[in-house]
Formats: sequence, C-alpha cells, structure tokens
Amino acid sequence: IRKIKKLIGRRPLIAVIKADAYGHGAIEVAKTISSQGIKQFGVAFINEAVQLRESGIKEDLIVFFDQQITKEIIHHRLTSVINSIKYARALNRFAIKNRVIIDCHINIDTGMGRMGLNGNLLKDVKEILQLENLRIKGIMSHFSDADLVDRSFAMEQVEKLQWLKEKLIGVIPDDCIFHIANSAATVTLPDAYFDAVRPGLVIYGVNPFSDTLFRPVMRVKTMVLGIRRLKKGTSISYGRTFITTRDTVVGVLPVGYADGLIRSASNSAEFLVKGKRVPVVGRVCMDLTIVDLTGVKGVREGDEVVIIGQQGKEHISASELADRAGTIPYEVLTSFGRINRRHYLNGESSS
Repeated sequence: IRKIKKLIGRRPLIAVIKADAYGHGAIEVAKTISSQGIKQFGVAFINEAVQLRESGIKEDLIVFFDQQITKEIIHHRLTSVINSIKYARALNRFAIKNRVIIDCHINIDTGMGRMGLNGNLLKDVKEILQLENLRIKGIMSHFSDADLVDRSFAMEQVEKLQWLKEKLIGVIPDDCIFHIANSAATVTLPDAYFDAVRPGLVIYGVNPFSDTLFRPVMRVKTMVLGIRRLKKGTSISYGRTFITTRDTVVGVLPVGYADGLIRSASNSAEFLVKGKRVPVVGRVCMDLTIVDLTGVKGVREGDEVVIIGQQGKEHISASELADRAGTIPYEVLTSFGRINRRHYLNGESSS
C-alpha cells in the first residue's frame, strides 16, 4: 500500500478485495489495509460485503457486480454499482419505498463488453443523476487489456471516460470521483489515474509486468510426504505421462488440485526443496503431486517444499507458476486461497 501511494500521490485508493481478497482472506486484508488509511474497498457481490461488515469493517464497500436489490444494501450501508438504467430505476424505487438515500457508482462500458452502460452514455448518466434517492459518488469503468505492451486500446478507453467527465462538468456532484485504473494502469499508466485508482492484484505484491517493484504477500508451502526410488523406465502418476529416463528419486507431496494446485501444472511447474528447483513429474492428482528430487542432497520426509515464495536464493512467483500452468496469477492466488490453512505474519519477517 505504501509503495502504491508513492506512485499515485494524494489520490484516494480503492482497494479491490473481492474473491476473498484474491485468496488472501478478505477480513484480515481489509483490517490491515484500513490501518494504512484506506477508506474504500471493492467487492464483487453483496454477500462479500456483508461478511466484511459483520467482521467490523466500517469503511465504504463498493459492490461491483451484484444486481440484487435487498435490504442488506440499506442495513449494511453498501455502495451499489449501477450497470444499467433498469437497475438504477429499480434501486431508486426501492430507496424511495424505504425512505433512504443510497450511495452509488455508475459503471461505464468503455470497451470491456461485460457490464456497464453502453448506450447513449451522456443521456443515460444524466437520467440517473436525476433519480432523487440515489447519491452518485463515482463514475467508473474497467480496462480490458491495460496489462498489454500495446496500450492503444487502453488509451481509447481512457479518452472515452475523459470525454464523459468533461461533458458532465457542472452536472455531477463535486465529490463524484472518476476511476478506471486497475493494477496494470496503477503501475504504468498515470494517464488513467483520474480521481482515484482501483488496484487489485498489485495490492498483494504481484506486479502484472515484473516481480521487481513489489514483494508478493502470499507464500505457499507444503512438505515432503514420502520419498521413493524408482528404476529407469518407471511410469509416474495417472496417464503415464512421465516415464523416468534414469534411476530417479521422487518426492510425494500432500497437495493436489483439490488444494488449489492447478492440474495444468503437471509436468511443467517447479517447486523449491533445500533451496533447489525440482520439477513436477507426472500429472497433478487430486491430493498428491510428485517431484523429481534426484540430485537434491540431504532431503528427508517432512522437509519444507515451497510452491510460491522464497527459499534460499531461489524464488518462485505466482506469475511464474501461472506461466508454466498456462494461466494467470489471479487464478493461482485464488485457487490456493480457497481451502488451505492460512497463517498471517505481522511486520517484515516471514517464515
């Protein structure tokens, strides 16, 4: 958070903690981030926001996607994101019926094609602004490819949002903020900062472009469950997709796709044992994975195995594991965070 603040200056930061804070634990992350002065959080659905409220989080909670209209919005003081005129009208009727004012942000589809207003933007936004029981606190959009080297389409999206902002001068409330900058834009595209930034992945120390600026928050480790000595020509795991080409020492690890290790990491990922890289051999199973320990001296059952993180001088990042598994670091982090036991460390030390 401190590093991001240095990049964005005095602008407010909306911390995206949806999907259980990308697998890191939304409640714990929210409490830590709020201690750094962050006043706004973004979640995907109402149930995520309710969980945070019930855990004592008092900051603004912006619900990006949920189009349900329930009394939880009022009871928990949630900020709804308007993705359609139909929803805005229905939400306003609900607010009138309950004699309340509901805070909202308006989502503009500038090129994602997923959610948000995509008709006559100026006309639609002005209509929403006239709905008497909705208080518009922000106008937002979402990048489709700000993490690419070619920024031409990202800049088209920025220009479209900037055009709308200029057209609404004198129409929108003075405290209405515009925001579009995701992690990639926060790190490398200052033109997209507008009035606030809205990073997700980079909050957790994973830079979409490199691992040098931020230190990953999550460290994933397991242990050597068993050690086996296999003869040359032995097939390993389901489908016999790996056959030893020499006498081989393998380690059986108590982690599989049921624990969030993506199956496509089979025969491609590397982990760390005794500070050395060891390759996954054979298919990742539901509960077990096998690695080649040949050449690693002194390894014993019970020894630590690092899947993501530092061990000795070596480091494996979520981005590297994602590349080897043919996916993205978002999936890696959320997959591991779904079910595994989490230990939270304070300060700068790690273990």
